[in-house]
Parts: sequence; C-alpha cells; structure tokens
Amino acid sequence: MSGRVTAVSSNGEYSFTKPNRDSVRLLAGLGVEGDVHAGVTVKHRSRVAQDPTQPNLRQVHLIHEELFAEVGEEGFKVAPGDLGENITTRGIDLLGLPVGTLLRIGDSAVLEVTGLRNPCLQIDNFQDGLLKQVVGRDQAGNIVRKAGIMSIVREGGVVRPGDTVESELPSGPHRPLDRV
Repeated sequence: MSGRVTAVSSNGEYSFTKPNRDSVRLLAGLGVEGDVHAGVTVKHRSRVAQDPTQPNLRQVHLIHEELFAEVGEEGFKVAPGDLGENITTRGIDLLGLPVGTLLRIGDSAVLEVTGLRNPCLQIDNFQDGLLKQVVGRDQAGNIVRKAGIMSIVREGGVVRPGDTVESELPSGPHRPLDRV
C-alpha cells in the first residue's frame, strides 16, 4: 500500500493547529525537529500530567487528507495542519494499518505506527461539532476514531510534500490500531 505526502506541519509552541512548512526533519527516536511534541518521553500535556516518564508513542501525527473532504460534506472546512498533524497524506489507508507497520517516506525517513490519535474536546474548540465527525460509533456500537494515527521515528530524514509513502506490514498476526 502506498500514498503520497500532501503537506507537512510543525510548531515549536503548544497550539492546536500547526503551520505548514516546505519540509520537516524527522529525528530518530525523537520526532519532528523543533516540534513541541518531539521527545523520548511524552509531551502531550494530559500524558505528562499522568506520568512524565512514559515513552513518547506520539512523536509524529499523520492524517489522511481524504478526511478533510469527508467532513467538508458536513459543512466543516479543515485544511492540512488544522488538526495538529505533522504529516498529511493521500492515497493510503492510515486507519487500516496494523500496529508496527513501517512507513517509508521520501528518501530515508521511516516511521513505526503505534496507534490511533484519540480525538479530544479541542477539536470542538476549533470548530463546534467537528469532534462528532472524527469520532463516532460503528453499527456494533464500537468507537471509531478517524483523526489520524500516531507513530515514532525509527530512521530520520527530511519529509516534503510530494514524497511517496510506502507501507511495510509487520510479520505475524496483525494487531488493529487502538488509541495511544
């Protein structure tokens, strides 16, 4: 399965949205260079409050651009970086990947998928009612999270819009993504 990077975003300050960049540099074991969420241990405020020594499984946030069209049909206007993601993709089913999938991006970067982003109330602060569009329930009543996936950086490199994204599934039985 493959796709393409459509935008890259980062922010050195805590804010919900992240400005788009011409490129971002991924640092092995840390995340996006200069991004507030980069680090070996957790950086998201709620996680730091629980236990600041937890490993950072949320170094890089990816969202599929197709989500923007989906919520657009319901009247919401969302663009790359608006939901705080670092990498926006097109053409790859991010939500369908199993835990441990490797994403090879551009010339050298490799991410390991750790789980789903758990959408929070800040999404409704961004646009009222948007949270219901990115988290809901399926026919069986199970929670469905659509606000992207989280990953850690296995191999660093520069990522730019237009770069290819190639997925490499893990061996053995696949574990479906869950929130991290």
